[in-house]
Amino acid sequence: MLTVFCTVLLLSTPTNLEKVSESLGHLIGKHIENLDLPLDLNALAKGIEAERMGNDAPLNEEECLEAIASLQEKKQEELAKKNLEEAEKYLAANKEKSGIQTLAEGKLQYQIAKEGKGQKVESYNSPIVRILGRYLDGKPFSASPEEELLVLEESIPAFRLGLIGMNEGEVRTLFVHPELGYGEESHLHPGALLIFEVEVVRADAATDEEIALDPSFNSSLQ
Repeated sequence: MLTVFCTVLLLSTPTNLEKVSESLGHLIGKHIENLDLPLDLNALAKGIEAERMGNDAPLNEEECLEAIASLQEKKQEELAKKNLEEAEKYLAANKEKSGIQTLAEGKLQYQIAKEGKGQKVESYNSPIVRILGRYLDGKPFSASPEEELLVLEESIPAFRLGLIGMNEGEVRTLFVHPELGYGEESHLHPGALLIFEVEVVRADAATDEEIALDPSFNSSLQ
């Protein structure tokens, strides 16, 4: 598709050669941005010119790819360390705020945003919930305005600990240390603090199944 696009422009007017060149620069720029590395643009331009002249590159293709991977890994490690320091600093200060409860010292805190009533979530339950997740900088990474089934046994530790004891209708804000969340697995925010807004719609999906099988089922929630 790109080849066709560029060919059409080149066959049009001479001034379009400049447009093609600039557009190609944009495409290269997008790839550079995706690498997420502080590249030397002057050296990059030098490399393009050297290739046009038929000169050898300082690294062959395999060596270049290995070097890029190494630089990306190093950057991820540095970012994870920075995020972890911010997470631990935040949790240390947050626990002193009014209404903050600690479930795991320095690892998991919560605040009740809305009280609930009825059946409580037990460790063996699979509650139906709504979840909104964001990072410390406010950037959302998970949004589920619709109800979803959460199997606690298969969830991250923060959910296995943080949802226990929640009543139906209750909304909690969970403040999660990366060790109880996704650790360094997140590409954009490795080692970052996670903040979840969790609402329990049903304490256990089994209750819904019983109601579906027997409409006269007298739930203890009602």
